[in-house]
Amino acid sequence: MLFAPYGLAMLFNYDPYLSYFIAWLGSFFIFFVTLTGFVKPLPADRPFGEQIMRPLILGQLVFAGYMCCTSIFYFMNLIGYENFSKASSFIFIDTDKLYTTAQCQRYYCLAHASFVTGILLTMKYPEKQKIIFEVNKITGFLFYTAIFTFPIAMFFQLIPGLAQFSNQFSALSFIACTLALAFAIPEKKAINTIICLLLYASNLVSALHTGYKEPIIISVLVLGIFLYPTYKVAVITIFIPALIFLFIVLPTYAKVFRNNAWSGDTSEEVASQIALEAALNGDGPDDSNWGFLVGRLSEIDMFTGYVESTPDRVPYYGLTLLQQSAWSIVPRVFWKGKPNTEALTMERVYAAGVIYRGSNVSAKPAFIVDSYLSGGTIGIIIALFLYGVTAQFISQKAEELFGGYLLGTALIYSGLFQVLWRGLSYEFLINTVFWSYVTMLILQRLLLARNILQTV
Repeated sequence: MLFAPYGLAMLFNYDPYLSYFIAWLGSFFIFFVTLTGFVKPLPADRPFGEQIMRPLILGQLVFAGYMCCTSIFYFMNLIGYENFSKASSFIFIDTDKLYTTAQCQRYYCLAHASFVTGILLTMKYPEKQKIIFEVNKITGFLFYTAIFTFPIAMFFQLIPGLAQFSNQFSALSFIACTLALAFAIPEKKAINTIICLLLYASNLVSALHTGYKEPIIISVLVLGIFLYPTYKVAVITIFIPALIFLFIVLPTYAKVFRNNAWSGDTSEEVASQIALEAALNGDGPDDSNWGFLVGRLSEIDMFTGYVESTPDRVPYYGLTLLQQSAWSIVPRVFWKGKPNTEALTMERVYAAGVIYRGSNVSAKPAFIVDSYLSGGTIGIIIALFLYGVTAQFISQKAEELFGGYLLGTALIYSGLFQVLWRGLSYEFLINTVFWSYVTMLILQRLLLARNILQTV
């Protein structure tokens, strides 16, 4: 059933309009039949609103939603629309680009189906927990976790070659403080609320200084999700408009920030201030809403560049990207001559002609792009299926190790494995997932030794 939209879109591949829309709507069909439990019943251990952080729900909505659904504006612009109306009666349509875009949308639909199939085939949360945690201590535990993981993140930041562990604990601190804040507000614990708000604000500022949109959007999204079970109406009326606002202004903010901060001529604080003013005042490059929706909301334009070049001009990479990913796992502190991961990744960007060498931008391929570059259609099916299996396995393992959903998926999985929500190029994704898994096992051992977690 999940692959039916892709098969139907392939039947009409001679018509790029029809084929594109079948594939695009196919992702909404997959959302519907999976999130309603039609294909396979949702886990019955918790209400829907209290298991949103699991891979089938939030993981699918973020990963597949961004990957598959945001291309509609690019396609409309390609066929002559601007601001949802026909720009002109006389317009040249690039037929080759039109067919390639429809082809890429079919790949998106295929990837979505493969990803969810991997989740559903392995989705079986343990009925009986082997590890228990006293629920009445959860608020205090989350509060102290947020406090103690923050300096640990700062410590790893000071050690050359171990910055990835700083990113792990920084994300874990953010999730812990967000969860603690969501618990402290309804319990009216003033001190906990104030401290958690300060930590949350600190994490938000740090996210602004990364130059990337995703950490900021995730910061707001996660807080809304954690508050939703208690404040449903407030979350819907406040957080949804806030997210729409961020989607509109953040692309300009990120671009202006990078242009100033990454050049090395401006400090992060000054660059952030300049970028914030540009975003709010609409002074950045290509600041029209339509320009953002077409050019920066979706990555399908870059995907078409890879499809046009591979395998015609650039052969499939086969297992090369996996080999490079294995190199990336070794921390630089143990391998001084380790190849630069960013440089390795960007080589295939330059080879495809998506970005010209010497450009001052970072345009690492998305996970689906690397899957296509590795083996075309078969590469997408295998890689995205394994992606879904991996996400689901880790979520279930986290719940098994940490006594259930709250600490397992909501804290540990969401804190250490946020990379699986969005997906990155092979080298960065595999490296992050491997070491986050190691960190998860170490943390569980420490909590068992402190009797915070107990075996049944």
